[in-house]
Amino acid sequence: QVQLVESGGGLVQAGGSLRLSCAASGPTFSSYFMGWFRQAPGKDRQYIARITASGSATYYADSVKGRFTISRDNAKNTVYLQMNSLKPEDTAVYYCAAKRPLISEYEYWGQGTQVTVSS
Repeated sequence: QVQLVESGGGLVQAGGSLRLSCAASGPTFSSYFMGWFRQAPGKDRQYIARITASGSATYYADSVKGRFTISRDNAKNTVYLQMNSLKPEDTAVYYCAAKRPLISEYEYWGQGTQVTVSS
């Protein structure tokens, strides 16, 4: 069982930056792929970034590529999402999630953190 707690959300002006953190419980954090998702009001959940268990490979959705960076510190059981050049359309609730490498669906989810970007 993995428990995830996001933090770092808030209100920022367009062009600004935020760093989200996701702290995980459990001794096996380093064996999980970690992902970040977001959901804006009235829209479907969007998969925006993923990092492998070792941190050696990442994936980004086109909408955030070049602006967002996912990273992890396995010694601290934490995954991060550095968000730069924020746009009003980045406004959403951001969720982190964890899955084992051979499992297709994400198995564990955080409660979410609100990010609001003002124009």
